[in-house]
Amino acid sequence: MTTPKKQTQVRLEPDVLDAGKQAAAARGLDFNRYVERLIIEDTTGARAAGMAAAQRLIAEHGAFLDDLEQQLDAPYEQLKPGAAA
Repeated sequence: MTTPKKQTQVRLEPDVLDAGKQAAAARGLDFNRYVERLIIEDTTGARAAGMAAAQRLIAEHGAFLDDLEQQLDAPYEQLKPGAAA
């Protein structure tokens, strides 16, 4: 049996609310579910574990990823405004 959800009120600055709604939409979630997930991830350690894994990836492979990014961007450098023709 599931526990009925409780309702609460949160006051946010308009730009914070808009950013949250955009982030929720980008993930295919409604705003309430998005906030619920953020709280769950933060309080269960899931977010911290994900951030630690990302940091390890950057530490171990950052130079390779930087080099790859430069290689992938190189063909487009000449198309940037102000670049020599």
